[in-house]
Amino acid sequence: MKAIIYSDNGGPEVLRLVDREVPEPGPGEVRVRVAVSGVNPTDWKTRAGATNPKQFPEVTPHLDGAGTIDAVGAGVDDSRVGQRVWVLMAAAGRPTGTAAEFTVVPAGQAVPLGEASFDVGAALGVPALTAHRALTVAEDGPGRLQPGALDGKVVLAAGGAGAVGHAAIQLARWAGATVISTVSGPEKAALATAAGAHHVVNYRAGDPAAEIRGLAPEGVDIVAEVALGANLALDLAVLKTRGTIATYANDGGQPVELDVRQNMNLNSRFQFLVLYTVGVQAITAGIEDVAAAVADGALPVGEEHGLPLVRFPLDRTGEAHQAVENGTVGKVLVEI
Repeated sequence: MKAIIYSDNGGPEVLRLVDREVPEPGPGEVRVRVAVSGVNPTDWKTRAGATNPKQFPEVTPHLDGAGTIDAVGAGVDDSRVGQRVWVLMAAAGRPTGTAAEFTVVPAGQAVPLGEASFDVGAALGVPALTAHRALTVAEDGPGRLQPGALDGKVVLAAGGAGAVGHAAIQLARWAGATVISTVSGPEKAALATAAGAHHVVNYRAGDPAAEIRGLAPEGVDIVAEVALGANLALDLAVLKTRGTIATYANDGGQPVELDVRQNMNLNSRFQFLVLYTVGVQAITAGIEDVAAAVADGALPVGEEHGLPLVRFPLDRTGEAHQAVENGTVGKVLVEI
């Protein structure tokens, strides 16, 4: 099979296209013929050695993807062969990610996709599960998502044109929330609106805090935050008492300084999150709820749905990594 591998950490140039034996699934595992591989920021950061040390002599990158199960290991029902699936966390603690013609994962990490496209499947994984976690950690909010779960709640999705922001908008809308998204300009505003945001606020113009307060006079219940250092003052200015800021990144790297008294008075809650250590219970809940949203048609992709798709062939995976690192708007996909 064709696969992308790297043997040393470094820039995109360490990625190589090679021929490798088709892997065999072990007990409790399935083998997936990958159709589309999704690229996330964590993929290039892991390749670069910016997160954790490389665990294996050779690594095929990428956590997310979609394809068709073509073989199962012992203990897995044979009826799963031929099933269209989305794959999550493929390269987490394993050397075999989705940037290859085949990948092997535990059966629970290959989730039935139904009639949704492989593009949708490859765009789920990290973004959708991260968004799900952000929307289910509030003290006064639901622990699971379904239609009606966020009725009466106001969600602020920072950076609504990004992959996680896009998923947060879609999942919050599906669950019944009023969704506000902050963006940096009109093009991204159009994407956040297409994703389903009820209101879009340009944080670079006018008084965004006053604008958000005008839309949500009692304040925002949950903030799904991508740039905590840069956006903290705005978040706290619009946060409802007992509200939650769920942060999954700190884009821009601006230091975070907390006014303790301000947060005491708000009884605010900060939830920091990363999927690698979120725990089995949270991952399982996310998989089940995201799968239900997919079945309802609530997580479409493409520019008309607020998430442009940027495609690369397998032999240009290095360019796909560079595109993500450079902040390309939309979802970067590698077509196998």
